[in-house]
Amino acid sequence: MYKKYFITVVSFLLISFSLYSSEGSLKVVKLASGLGIPWGMSILSSNELIFTERGGKVGILNTYTGEYYYLKGLPEIFVQGQGGLLDVAKPNKGEWIYFTYVKQVQSYGATTLARAKVENRKLNEWQDLLVSESATSTDRHFGSRITFDNRHVFFSIGDRGHRPNSQDLMTHAGSIIRLNMDGTVPDDNPFIENSKALDEIYSYGHRNPQGLFWDKKNERLWSIEHGPRGGDEINLISAGKNYGWPVISYGKEYWSPFAVGEGTSKKGMEQPVKYYVPSIAPSSLIVYSGAAFPRWQGSIMSGALKMQHINIVKVNDSGDAIEETRILGDLHERIRSLAQGNEGWVYFSTDSGNIYVIKPE
Repeated sequence: MYKKYFITVVSFLLISFSLYSSEGSLKVVKLASGLGIPWGMSILSSNELIFTERGGKVGILNTYTGEYYYLKGLPEIFVQGQGGLLDVAKPNKGEWIYFTYVKQVQSYGATTLARAKVENRKLNEWQDLLVSESATSTDRHFGSRITFDNRHVFFSIGDRGHRPNSQDLMTHAGSIIRLNMDGTVPDDNPFIENSKALDEIYSYGHRNPQGLFWDKKNERLWSIEHGPRGGDEINLISAGKNYGWPVISYGKEYWSPFAVGEGTSKKGMEQPVKYYVPSIAPSSLIVYSGAAFPRWQGSIMSGALKMQHINIVKVNDSGDAIEETRILGDLHERIRSLAQGNEGWVYFSTDSGNIYVIKPE
């Protein structure tokens, strides 16, 4: 099933165009096309980017030439509905590359964190670090994004289409997980002494977080998640906190004009830093720290699926959202994943199977 492929992207696919933004003129270059949905991306080196396709492939793209190839060595992937091979992320140190994917548990799918090493165009030493206790009969809201601080790996899991999961600490669904890099549970996780909670949970009350990023400069964890009809949220994540879904929400029911839950606030539940009405349908999140685009430094950048743009939110030192900008709406692409390159350029993938890079003009 996982044969070796090598595909050379011919030169006419390296299409570029310019746009004008508040940063000035930007150059957007299409690096690759014809991919399956490129769900996750991570920078490997100055000229290599690793990407996942939700249908069950991992590839490495040469960002200079547009050539890419697929790796062998994946386990069986449960591809159904919104599930499949999800995120990929490489920490700053070490050889391990981390993945989230959906693994079949009995007849259902569970979001799973794994890691492997790349050698000779193959994924070697594959290890499932946590097969989460999140399986349901639905095929939606698997999450999932990965990020790292200096000692831990974080990853997100959606409510799996069953709303009560997000307030139930005996399931991983609807939560953000924190583990040591080897998959063991940190001694200072917030619920480790609570017999009525799973030790791996770091925060809960989430609907479907598809963006997660550790801001190294300010040492804070950011998440962005899908609301229902309205109510997408950017959240600043703290250990042990409850982010409210489905008890509080800024969204409405799909089947009626009624608000979801009891209201928009409740004691003991966290408020978002920013919410979106109508929904933009966010996927992926980074905090920009490069020198290529000085105006974006410290800003939260997210992909928008439904609204088809890159969403840029400037935040102050306290973590308050103070300005929003939307770019690339004229591209009419569902933006799936974002990554910042070593040179400060911004790479993004789209559901139509393209990978682009944004450079200064």
